[in-house]
Amino acid sequence: MSSAIAKMFAERLKRLRKIHGLSQNELAVRAEVSRAYISRLESMERSPSLEYLQRIADGLNITLIELLNF
Repeated sequence: MSSAIAKMFAERLKRLRKIHGLSQNELAVRAEVSRAYISRLESMERSPSLEYLQRIADGLNITLIELLNF
């Protein structure tokens, strides 16, 4: 993932998480990933696979398209 796209995704994820009133831990539980993974995504230390993008979208109760609409 390019750094520009990674930054846009990280900002989008954090914004959506806050809009939904979720902590990193709460989103992690809903998405069935670790809290550290969510933290690493938000700090651009990791790039998500398609499977994990879908898990996160499901955890936020939104579509994958909505998650990636940045």
